[in-house]
Amino acid sequence: MDNVDVEVKIDIQVETGYLEQHSVEEEQQYAFYYSIRIENLSDMPLQILRRYWLITDGDGDTKEVEGEGVIGKQPRLGPNQHFEYTSSAVIPTEVGVMQGSYTLSDDQGQLYQAEIPAFRLAKPSALH
Repeated sequence: MDNVDVEVKIDIQVETGYLEQHSVEEEQQYAFYYSIRIENLSDMPLQILRRYWLITDGDGDTKEVEGEGVIGKQPRLGPNQHFEYTSSAVIPTEVGVMQGSYTLSDDQGQLYQAEIPAFRLAKPSALH
């Protein structure tokens, strides 16, 4: 992907929460959901091709996750359209941080990178 342009007009909003019913604290498995809203602020249609995540737990250990699309889809967003989805992550600590990027394509095949700003994963009672 040598021809990825770093500038694209995409707005990304994130909401997170703790999934107590899916966590097994005794085994250091803390589950979180993240809901993402991606809005295309460009004047051209864009399709989400790939995602990249860097997940950092409370101990500073990192994990990278890459793959096609989001939640098994590669949505196409026209100008001023948005796509929302919810996914989850399990980390070994009560707090963590996720950040990453989406690779998008226009109708001519030009690739763009949209950075996903860092967001916090935290169990409500965590003090960090």
